[in-house]
Amino acid sequence: MIDEIIKSKNLIERRFYTEKITPFIDKDIIKVITGQRRVGKSYILFQLINEIKKQNPQANVIYINKELKPFEQITDDDLLYRYIKQSLSNEEKNYLFVDEIQDIANFEKALRSLLAEGVCDIFITGSNANLLSGELATFLAGRYVEFTIHTLNYVEFLQFFSLENTSENLNKYINIGGMPYIKTIGLDETQVFEYLKNVYASILLRDVVSRENIRNVRFLENLVEYLADNIGNLFSASNISKYLKSQQTKVTPQLVINHLKALNNAFFIHKVGRYDIKGKRLFEFGEKYYFEDIGLRNAIRGFNYQSDIGKVIENLVFNHLTGCGYNVFVGQLDAEEIDFIAEKNGSKIYIQVAYVIADERTREREFGNLLKIDNNYPKYVVTMDNFTVGNNYNGVEQIHLKDFLSKRI
Repeated sequence: MIDEIIKSKNLIERRFYTEKITPFIDKDIIKVITGQRRVGKSYILFQLINEIKKQNPQANVIYINKELKPFEQITDDDLLYRYIKQSLSNEEKNYLFVDEIQDIANFEKALRSLLAEGVCDIFITGSNANLLSGELATFLAGRYVEFTIHTLNYVEFLQFFSLENTSENLNKYINIGGMPYIKTIGLDETQVFEYLKNVYASILLRDVVSRENIRNVRFLENLVEYLADNIGNLFSASNISKYLKSQQTKVTPQLVINHLKALNNAFFIHKVGRYDIKGKRLFEFGEKYYFEDIGLRNAIRGFNYQSDIGKVIENLVFNHLTGCGYNVFVGQLDAEEIDFIAEKNGSKIYIQVAYVIADERTREREFGNLLKIDNNYPKYVVTMDNFTVGNNYNGVEQIHLKDFLSKRI
């Protein structure tokens, strides 16, 4: 069946991910692929299957997708284990792929046994950040490796649609985002946003409401709209609670925290903590939230270029940093804020984001904050100014958004 499924798909390679995962093929370790629903995890599996078949055409591939009807009867670990054992080949190497495994109760027990028996090479996907919590993490400590898949970055977006890196195409990306299935729909905004609204409903109902047993769906929707309006603003559960009460929605700060966690667990939004640059510590309170896909944000709230462009490009810079493998924080330097501190492999970069540097006061704020940081790590001001190439202010580089998003930093 899997061969027919793959043949029916128009696979566009996402080498950034497959090149990370393929070295672990045939290693005695579970490959766990996580990410928001509809970001292309299944297609990554198909590409891995193709790679395995290239290396070993006789390989026995066992494929289970909980979104397909033939597998809906596999509801718990016992049924999963039995199905796999019945599907194993005694003559060929066995490879197990389970898509959206979080829909199988106690799946970790079956995986633990299969791993101990050494009967197959295991690849799984899931759309919940808690996939690796609890028993799976305890039973399989040191026996799995996780890869998080994101929506299309800007370079992938251009590749998917065979577009040039122009301001016009950057604006398309800013507007509709990078959900991979848009490739099938095309760039007509009306059709794209209809699709994105359906994806949003699916994520909310299946990965948040149902999984977290949320009763007040309208409050959850209000909270998402609030987040969409306040990208880049510091949050506290108490402040959100007060705002929602002013809108005749009475909720407690704890309920807000629970709902934010549920949205974060579905990879729909990402929480970013604040880091004290001088004190070298994380603050306990006050964080920011960014959307996994800016097109989904725009489908929820609409996109008004004049009022939204600043917060949207900040979200895109955050997405690019996380996609490049950085741990990202909001920086605090005395009373000044640094938009992003990004850490990877013991190194850092510091970034300020501004739509344009319109006057000297803006220049002093954006560049001046970075110049107060007493170290030699790279520092950038990301803008949409038309004339940024080669701009350098006392060692701080000004870079256009489309060029920044094109860099694998």
